[in-house]
Amino acid sequence: MWSGQPHPDEGHPPPPEAVPVPWKSVGPCKSHRDSGLVETPAGKEAQGEEDPAATQLDVLRLRSSSMEIREKGSEFLKEELHKAQKELKLKDAECERLCRVRGQLERELEELTASLFEEAHKMVREANMKQAASEKQLKETRGKIDMLQAEVTALKTLVITSTPASPNRELHPQLLSPTKAGPRKGHLRHNSTSSTLCPAVCTAVGHAPSLDKEGKEVDTTLFAEFQAWRESPTLDKTSPFLERVYREDVGPCLDFTMQELSALVRAAVEDNTLTIEPVASQTLPAVKVAAVECGRTNGFRAPIDTTCALSGLACACRHRIRLGDSESHYYISPSSRARITAVCNFFTYIRYIQQGLVRQDAEPMFWEITRLRKEMSLAKLGFFPQEA
Repeated sequence: MWSGQPHPDEGHPPPPEAVPVPWKSVGPCKSHRDSGLVETPAGKEAQGEEDPAATQLDVLRLRSSSMEIREKGSEFLKEELHKAQKELKLKDAECERLCRVRGQLERELEELTASLFEEAHKMVREANMKQAASEKQLKETRGKIDMLQAEVTALKTLVITSTPASPNRELHPQLLSPTKAGPRKGHLRHNSTSSTLCPAVCTAVGHAPSLDKEGKEVDTTLFAEFQAWRESPTLDKTSPFLERVYREDVGPCLDFTMQELSALVRAAVEDNTLTIEPVASQTLPAVKVAAVECGRTNGFRAPIDTTCALSGLACACRHRIRLGDSESHYYISPSSRARITAVCNFFTYIRYIQQGLVRQDAEPMFWEITRLRKEMSLAKLGFFPQEA
């Protein structure tokens, strides 16, 4: 038997870690040759016979081991490559997602910037418009304040210091007796109500009775209604005091032939938006005749006959009215103007009372309102002051 066998387990291949890499052509290993030391010549002969077969078997074993190692290595590398490719695809997908997110954020940032700039410009425009409106309102308010101050001053002078109960004779010299008043120069205003108030005896004598000598008596019902209204002054027509004035004075005084325009005039008077302005005779529309020279020294033309927009009568219209902010004008006769101004005077006075500008006792205020109601009644009957 051969006792110098280098590999006891001939039926199994050597383990992979025992095989060196890289591989080279393998011949009879020297160590293999040297490892089998024989002591007898017979063993040497047997070993010489079996060496080629053992060498060929070793070569086959090494080749099979190399193939197995190569296969396992290639499988491992393929797995690693597959993992790397899979990770690369995931990273590519993540990069694409991040690029989309970045693009969306950039678009949103641009839209936000644009909206912010637009909003800023809008705020600046609104601020400029508000500033201009505020400045305009400030100017208008200052003008109204000046006007109200002037009205308060005039009211204190004409209303508070001179009332029907205690008239100021210095402000109204016509109330003085003829001996005290003396001759007065200038324009004398004709009193249109003197013919209705003066009896025939006074007409024969040639003078009208003084206001102080005119008999008057407070109506308790009217005075009670006025006092109730004076406790809480308002322009509400539901109060008994104003309801009576509307029914007895305001309504009949503004009841003209042209009903539609009369309603508009009444609403404008109540809202304090009606304007009465004089017009030159050259601007009046000619209806009947053309303008005729008056022959006066001032050079003005004679009044032109036209139609009153309220009464429908053809007469000389020297005034026109405008309702609110409308650009339309309506020519009115002197009688229609007197009726409108009488109602406007009444509303002006009760507005002063409502605003607390009239500081008097109840009775003087009541008599002033009664006088204004009297003017409305006379204007409704057709009496109005003549213009020079």
